[in-house]
Amino acid sequence: MARRPLPRILSTGSAQIARSRELARTAADSATDVLHPLITITRGLRRLAAAGRRRWAETPKDKRGPLLFLVASVILVVALVPYGPLLAAILLMAAAAWQGRDRKPTEPEGPDESQTQRLKSLYEALVPYFSTPEDPAPLYAHGGEWEQAFPAYEFDETGRATQLVIRYPAYFPDGEAGARARIEQLLHAKSGRGREYHFAWDEEGNQLAVTALSPLPTDIAAQRFVTAPGETVLGFTDPTQVQRTLPLAYGEEQRDVPPVVWRTGVRSTEPHLLVMGQPGSGTSTLLRSIALQALQYGDVVIVEGGGTGEYACLTGRDGVLAVECGLAGALASLEWAATETERRLIAANHARQAGHPTPDDARRPLWVLLDRPSAFSPLAAADGRKDPQALLQVPLRHGRAANVTVVVAEQFDSADALSDAVRQHTRARVVLGPATGEQLASVLGARPNSTPVAQVPPGRGYARLGAGPVHRLQVPATPDPYDDATSDADRQAVLALLPPRTRPADAEGMEAEGIEAEKIEAEAVPSEAVAAESS
Repeated sequence: MARRPLPRILSTGSAQIARSRELARTAADSATDVLHPLITITRGLRRLAAAGRRRWAETPKDKRGPLLFLVASVILVVALVPYGPLLAAILLMAAAAWQGRDRKPTEPEGPDESQTQRLKSLYEALVPYFSTPEDPAPLYAHGGEWEQAFPAYEFDETGRATQLVIRYPAYFPDGEAGARARIEQLLHAKSGRGREYHFAWDEEGNQLAVTALSPLPTDIAAQRFVTAPGETVLGFTDPTQVQRTLPLAYGEEQRDVPPVVWRTGVRSTEPHLLVMGQPGSGTSTLLRSIALQALQYGDVVIVEGGGTGEYACLTGRDGVLAVECGLAGALASLEWAATETERRLIAANHARQAGHPTPDDARRPLWVLLDRPSAFSPLAAADGRKDPQALLQVPLRHGRAANVTVVVAEQFDSADALSDAVRQHTRARVVLGPATGEQLASVLGARPNSTPVAQVPPGRGYARLGAGPVHRLQVPATPDPYDDATSDADRQAVLALLPPRTRPADAEGMEAEGIEAEKIEAEAVPSEAVAAESS
């Protein structure tokens, strides 16, 4: 059957509608320009009438009679004077026009003197980088016009630039990382230190957009995040970097904050994570946050090389298979994790060959969290034992197929002690704390699009998942609830997320065991933490 063409009104209707809207908009603008004096006078008459009503309401009742007599006398005199009504009408219209004028203060066009001086200084500083002697019409020259180089700019209350668009010549090598880094470093120094700036290079248009980034929120406490199984929230970032938000509780309020979500499991492209940072940067906080999220769907094995007891709150909880701080326990736990990975692979292979689904004990996620594993290396070498990192090869190589996830946290001063298997198989990377551009590039594999600052709060850094973009990151506050320096609000938030304690199956006196467990926890935790956990 031949297709019948659409009616003309349907095929050309959209163009006619758009043309009609444009004509209506133009007519409305023209009418507004023509009727602007009338609109101003009407607004003034309304304001004069409102002022008269307020004056009448403020006048005492005993004085309203003389006031009416005075107004009537004035009206009578105006009516008897030659041309009095005409002059009164003219004066009334003039007063209404004056009262109905737009009272918004007119913003000065262009930057003020201090802002102009800043732009001139920045222009002169960019001349050696954006000019060559062979250029017949240089865009950048000493004493040149900065207006052509900076087509758009915005300043804050302090006079520092918040947004700036910079034009540069086409021969500038904007595709080279070194050339970009020099320009970004210069702009960071000239625009004001202490802030982070985002740089967006437009190679096709030969323009650079510089934006001052606002600080990430640091008051996000540990809580249950709305995520699917296999999704872990590493922290939160800028709203322009991701297209997803999570509803978070801020006391009695609720906000939507963009997260950095790390996906693990069988179909994950980055099944393992490496966290690097300085002492006190929040690496242990991130591991605690990951452990609390992982315990919702799986089991966790924790190996702590620092020996500071950062994970004592997880000891004996449901789903926590082990929390080891010594060399012997770390070797035993990691050897079991390697054997468990092999067992899961064999069970999954047998199930596939028989045409059955994977058993539940092989599908339940298993997390192996290691905090500073390099601390065990010299101890193992001195005792003649195997390095614990050598036992990570099987979980790292085959962990994705066995649903085993490895998370390693290490400090920069011990980065050389990491094994090759850890470096090769941890494609999801996080850097916390102050770090130079070289350190960020060596760990993340790429420089961030913003300038790092020297002073950052704990849990602040950058994250990159595989070959994706580099995100600014703020880890949710997940402190050690057994630490005396932890606030009551943060302690209660962490204790509320802890699973219940595991009771042995062969225990005879359950009540006696519960009393003993409460005594042990009361000795380790302040009274406020015990009250928060019991509630």
